[in-house]
Amino acid sequence: MISLTHPPQLSILPINSPLPKRNLTGSSTGARVFLPPNRDKSSYLCNCSAADQPQSQPGRSQRPRKKTHQLDADKKDGIDPVGFLAKHGITNKAFAQFLRERYKALKDLKDELFKRHFNLQELASGFEILGMHRNVQHRVDYMEWAPGARYCSLVGDFNGWSPTENSAREGHFGHDDYGYWFIILEDKLREGEIPDQVYFQQYNYVDEYDKGDSGVTIEEIFKKANDEYWEPGEDRFIKSRYELAAKLYEQIFGPNGPQTEEELEEILDPETRYKAWKEKHKDDPPSNLPPCDVIDDGKEHDEFEVVTDPVWQEKFRSKKPPIPYWLETRKGRKAWLKKYRPGIPHGSKYRVYFNTPAGPLERVPAWATYVIPGDQVLTHVKEAGYNAIQLIGVLEHKDYFTVGYRVTNFYAVSSRYGTPEDFKRLVDEAHGLGLLVFLDIVHSYAAADEMVGLSFFDGSNDCYFHSGKRGHHKFWGTRMFKYEDHDVLHFLLSNLNWWIMEYQIDGFNFHSLSSMMYTHNGFATFTGDMEEYCNQYVDKDAFLYLILANEILHALHPNIVTIAEDVTLYPGLCEPTSQGGLGFDYFVNLSASELWLSFLENVPDHEWSMSKLVSTLTGNKSSADKMLLYAENHNQSISGGRSFAEILFGSATTEEALLRGCSLHKMIRLTTFTIGGPAYLNFMGNEFGHPKRVEFPMSSNNFSYSLAKRRWELLEDGFHNKLFAFDKDMMKLDIEERILLRGSRGLPNIHHVNDTTMVISYLRGPFLFVFNFHPTNSYGRYSIGVEEAGEYQIVLNTDEEIYGGQGLIGRDQYAQRTISRRTDGARFCLEVPLPSRTAQMYTMYMRIPHRIYGFSCARIMFSIKKAKYTLL
Repeated sequence: MISLTHPPQLSILPINSPLPKRNLTGSSTGARVFLPPNRDKSSYLCNCSAADQPQSQPGRSQRPRKKTHQLDADKKDGIDPVGFLAKHGITNKAFAQFLRERYKALKDLKDELFKRHFNLQELASGFEILGMHRNVQHRVDYMEWAPGARYCSLVGDFNGWSPTENSAREGHFGHDDYGYWFIILEDKLREGEIPDQVYFQQYNYVDEYDKGDSGVTIEEIFKKANDEYWEPGEDRFIKSRYELAAKLYEQIFGPNGPQTEEELEEILDPETRYKAWKEKHKDDPPSNLPPCDVIDDGKEHDEFEVVTDPVWQEKFRSKKPPIPYWLETRKGRKAWLKKYRPGIPHGSKYRVYFNTPAGPLERVPAWATYVIPGDQVLTHVKEAGYNAIQLIGVLEHKDYFTVGYRVTNFYAVSSRYGTPEDFKRLVDEAHGLGLLVFLDIVHSYAAADEMVGLSFFDGSNDCYFHSGKRGHHKFWGTRMFKYEDHDVLHFLLSNLNWWIMEYQIDGFNFHSLSSMMYTHNGFATFTGDMEEYCNQYVDKDAFLYLILANEILHALHPNIVTIAEDVTLYPGLCEPTSQGGLGFDYFVNLSASELWLSFLENVPDHEWSMSKLVSTLTGNKSSADKMLLYAENHNQSISGGRSFAEILFGSATTEEALLRGCSLHKMIRLTTFTIGGPAYLNFMGNEFGHPKRVEFPMSSNNFSYSLAKRRWELLEDGFHNKLFAFDKDMMKLDIEERILLRGSRGLPNIHHVNDTTMVISYLRGPFLFVFNFHPTNSYGRYSIGVEEAGEYQIVLNTDEEIYGGQGLIGRDQYAQRTISRRTDGARFCLEVPLPSRTAQMYTMYMRIPHRIYGFSCARIMFSIKKAKYTLL
């Protein structure tokens, strides 16, 4: 279905002009003008086609630009294609050369793109003209890109699904050389109504009434415009528009003009004619002369400098077109509905029809914004203390069991969850609660479906995607985008801008970058050798797209947040593009959630490696301040995977098993939260919403929705409510003490890792964390090193009874004093009680703000630097 609720817009075709684009931002009063020598008439003919590109003139010598000059200019602008390598101590020459070549390719790509698009905003705003839009002049405009098609039309219930009634016209305004098709659907005049008096009559489709409904006639508005807009003498050619043409005609063909072709004198070149005119009028008063002149330095060349009168130029620039007078004719929605029947009614079902070399095809439009095949989440997210949410599966998709990662329609919200207006209300409600909204965007691949997706969209195999093996993901069967194609870039970049402009999204998580960055789709062994990031398997065009995406997003929307999901940890993911990086704000360390899952499912509790756990959670230490961590991820909800809640509680039939699950659940969350980077991601709230599997409808469960819904009512029972209380207090502690921002470059000071005792201890500023993962061994006085002497107090204890624990640490043991003994390389020692499968957080007694246990509320922090957010 379609939704014609967009504001009225003027649709234009993206035709490449053969004229050079001018710089409209300069303030100089001078300009350069070319006065070509005399040529025959054929030299002035021009073509409006995609093939008509400026060519370098033969015979004209062009001085080669020295490479050093360009490098000096780049450095002057703060651009260094290999700038981040020194920062991270990378000295690989092959990778440095790869970055330099990539930077040159990026510049060349931008030069090509700017031949067709005026600026970055226009490049990323294809949604303003592509797809279906209501035009202010009582019609609907539709534009689609399908270079492989021979014929294009719209079919739907509005025209009886006829492939011939509403088709693109022949010629440039119906189909251009780039493969864009343009269709106009005129509103139908109602019986008894007469056409509008003027062809440019506009309608406001939102408001019932507008200025044109006041009863003022067109003649009165024209008279008002002529009286108020034009100054004396300016309307001379408006009132007598044929005066100049008549004089020219009389001069050439009048009784005093040439009577035969032989008497027709040769038309001199512009330079000669200008000099003759200037000589003739040299004694005229200044008021009769034009406000410009050409400076001739006496040298023979085709370029001359034109200077203009600054007073006249300022007056000319300040003159605005008489648009306000035109708007006085605009009528409202009521007048439009009285006179016309919509050419395509709101809510109509439609498809685009193509005639292709492969035969006739019907497709869902690529730029469609709504395609058809009430919960309590936000309030619970707010109560838990998160400040951002990440939404997955929002883009329309076919295979529900893949959580929406096989996208079919990139501009449409999934109809499974409601309408576009419903999604806008969701975003507005989240913003009202102080929550940022991040969208999972899948530009790394697309669904291979031909009926509702982009595959074989125009009948060709390489419209949006690569052909052959490269056009298919090696393991998932999805289609791989052709990032080197300018129109594919236009589609994808506009898609990012669309979600921000239309739905006010705050950021994007770029899903599965390794699938697009490498031709092996990331399914290869990475040893850390730098040449693995610049060898023959690297898709250079995909990198150029990611750099462009980040540059455009941050230029158009400075507060936007971009997150990279890349399992290969590509160097420079979060470095500025001006320094050779890809420009992302954060990256996701996916290995953390995979490690927890591996421990829980495959490794006995007493064999968990503390060293491996710490090295995995800290990840790439050089970029730890940009790292995000998942406690668990979406893979646990698809393809038969299990959430931590199901693993830990699903088969628990005894008190001992339930206690184990509850203890490990809290320790996993606290470890991931405090040992990782400045942001923490909790997946789906599975552990609160459902004790069993969170599974999407698929053939294995007879497409049942029973396991896909969160059961928030479970929070009313004691067990789940205690887990929720721990999560809230953990978040509240960070809100008040800014724990995640403490440490060195986002990392804690990890000073104790013992694989035998299974104890980990680390510091974040003044806060000391101690974890005992051993399944059976408890320690009465375990020695931990600290640098500051004094009394340390527990402020958070996973074993508290209010959190579902046993309360094994008595209140008299919450305060512990240091002893003078070097431990763990520190000057003092703290001997702490450490029950098995428990964790405690200490701080110096004098700086305890209040006792943390027993809190019942949480505050939302609107902060990017320490974003803690949940995926929905």
